[in-house]
Amino acid sequence: MNAFILFLNLGGGEVVLILFVILLLFGGKGIPGIARTLGKGIREFKDASNSIQKDIRESTGGLTDQINEHIQEVKKEIEKE
Repeated sequence: MNAFILFLNLGGGEVVLILFVILLLFGGKGIPGIARTLGKGIREFKDASNSIQKDIRESTGGLTDQINEHIQEVKKEIEKE
């Protein structure tokens, strides 16, 4: 959360003002529901992001192995000379 606030370049006063406005708009009882929904959304985004990264790693895994094999072959050829 701190990284997000730093990304927006907000100071402490601005954050307090935003929280105060949220409190006025939604009341004390609505804030936990908003926080819960926001948390679920962030969790779903992270899960989707991790899934995409995993798929990319798996799809390029064979390519990485082939490149490493070629590198080893080239090293052996260089050592022979």
